[in-house]
Amino acid sequence: MKYDAYGQAHCDSNELCDLLYQNPDLDLTKFAVDDFGMYNGAVRDTYSDLPQVRAYVPFHPNVSLDSFHRHNQDTWLMPEPYKDLDIAEYVLRLCTTQAELQRVGQELLLFQERNLFPLLQYLKYFVDTMRANNVVWGLGRGSSTASYVLYLIGVHRINSLYYDLPIEEFLK
Repeated sequence: MKYDAYGQAHCDSNELCDLLYQNPDLDLTKFAVDDFGMYNGAVRDTYSDLPQVRAYVPFHPNVSLDSFHRHNQDTWLMPEPYKDLDIAEYVLRLCTTQAELQRVGQELLLFQERNLFPLLQYLKYFVDTMRANNVVWGLGRGSSTASYVLYLIGVHRINSLYYDLPIEEFLK
């Protein structure tokens, strides 16, 4: 399985056949295949009851990764109160010491420079939803523990100030 710069998973027909040998119950409709015509032709020619696969279609080369990510952020399913949440104010209100305020301010500037406030709003929604439904979650990417903002939002339970984890570890 390969992933393009936009995160689309795709494979060729040989990889797909290998996957099918490993798991005959695999739902092939979930796969985008580079050389889909070859596979679909073989299914058709052998009168097999296997499903057809879809073609891997790379994004237009004129669509930048930044534009792609912005489009995806604009279409996230998230309740309006979270979209309207002033995430910077919310996180700053959780600070109780001057050191916390300084660290949060530093991190918020870095998030803002990268236009990641919508991501923070979504993470707040996601964490609230998981808590409301008693879902247990892990850290995800280990470097996220270097972010005190993510700690305050509830993404993880590692206090980066207590452990003196530099924010630069998160940004690697």
